[in-house]
Amino acid sequence: MAFSTVPTAVARCPALLSVLLLCAVAVGAQDLRSRELRQVFTASSFSQPLFLTHAGDGSNRIFVVEKGGRIKVMPNQDDAIASVFLDLSNVVNTTSEGGLLGLAFHPEYASNGRLYVSYTHGNLISRVSELHISGDPNVVDAGSERVIWEVPQPAPNHNGGQVSFGPDDMLYIGLGDGGAANDRFNNGQAPDTWLAAILRIDVDERTGGLAYGIPSDNPFVDNDDGWRQEIWAYGLRNPWRFSFDRTTSQLWAGDVGQNSLEKIDLIVKGGNYGWSIMEGFSCFSPSSGCDQQGLIVPIVDYGRSEGASVTGGYVYRGGKLGALHGVYVYGDFVSRRIWGLRYSEGEVVSHGQIATCECSIASFGEDESGELHIVGLDGSIHVFEPLPNEAPTNIEVAQPPLPAASVLQQNSPNPFNSSTTIEFTLAQPGAFELAIFDLLGRRIRSLGLGRLMAGSHSVTWDGVDENGRSVGTGTYLYRLRTGTQQHTRKMLLVK
Repeated sequence: MAFSTVPTAVARCPALLSVLLLCAVAVGAQDLRSRELRQVFTASSFSQPLFLTHAGDGSNRIFVVEKGGRIKVMPNQDDAIASVFLDLSNVVNTTSEGGLLGLAFHPEYASNGRLYVSYTHGNLISRVSELHISGDPNVVDAGSERVIWEVPQPAPNHNGGQVSFGPDDMLYIGLGDGGAANDRFNNGQAPDTWLAAILRIDVDERTGGLAYGIPSDNPFVDNDDGWRQEIWAYGLRNPWRFSFDRTTSQLWAGDVGQNSLEKIDLIVKGGNYGWSIMEGFSCFSPSSGCDQQGLIVPIVDYGRSEGASVTGGYVYRGGKLGALHGVYVYGDFVSRRIWGLRYSEGEVVSHGQIATCECSIASFGEDESGELHIVGLDGSIHVFEPLPNEAPTNIEVAQPPLPAASVLQQNSPNPFNSSTTIEFTLAQPGAFELAIFDLLGRRIRSLGLGRLMAGSHSVTWDGVDENGRSVGTGTYLYRLRTGTQQHTRKMLLVK
């Protein structure tokens, strides 16, 4: 296959945070054999569907986003009849790659009934809006729309359009470079614009006169260069679909290429992903000898013999397909191929084609239990069939009893001179923050912020600060916050 891979996460790339469960789930054989697809929801019809998701409210409903401006809802069963959940067709501009492009439910949707949509309207303006559910749980109050954010698009393609809440409860927004071709508007390396970037905002707060909050830990907050403070990462051509791994919280993105290469990225805070200096692993402008310093190269790229428009997917964390547990699944809109990629400790350890869809793959989607769906622009929706004798991933394993309160363990080794492991246990699922401080109380490094399941967790600190600089010999504090609880311990770094 005409794929390029990078064996490690690239020395220039900031450290990737992986909060891993210590109690591993039992899984089946870890292979990437070819498997069949099965069409589902055939009793319902969909017009140019672009996305599929769930509300995270325990209802196990499926929501399908249509390019023309409608969202449909139905029970998660094959014979379900979909109904209209929201209709914005009177305001959505569907020119070229425009339309109703994204949907995300607030992490507290079950109690606050708030959801967020991304669409193009008017004279090609990208908009993100908040809406509320009506008295009917299957109908949105269209009159409740509150516009959160807008940006004009200079061309009708490369609109991005994904919106997704991260494990930190922040809303992430994907945007292309403004369209046309060859980065005509020079937005790829211009973080003073929102385009060609993934943004991160707080929908529960307000900053100044904005309709949203700018998180204080965004990478370019209070910069002196005029860079947009909403930016989480930039240098992206068209990050059409991205997703967070349910277990590690890593952010994966499929970035659509120009003439030659499609790529898969692991998105990190403040990362510059190279467009339009680079396309995939290769120089783009200039075509050779480009300065790659400070740029983050992809996990994999592929050329025109494999496809022509990447569709980013998900790391599979469902319960039915044991062989795919922990595999990042993605596809190509044009070639209709679907691949699986297993990534561990900074390396691609296996990678191969696992299916071919009859449809042009507009998107992948997860249901509430993490099962994957393939969304075809032709209106079809498919799921993966299990392999013969494939073991499920939801095998229950004995777990130690949870403590009454969260526990922060002493780091090990301690003292240390290169890296140390910090283990902690959450008594219940919820928000957490783990950070390093010096003895004066100054923050050195955030090691984790977001939401985790109850149970034991582990992170590693490599002795560097937020900017990737090594810190000196000394005593440091590490602090775990969980709701109203706070735990602090000391550790000694010796160099």
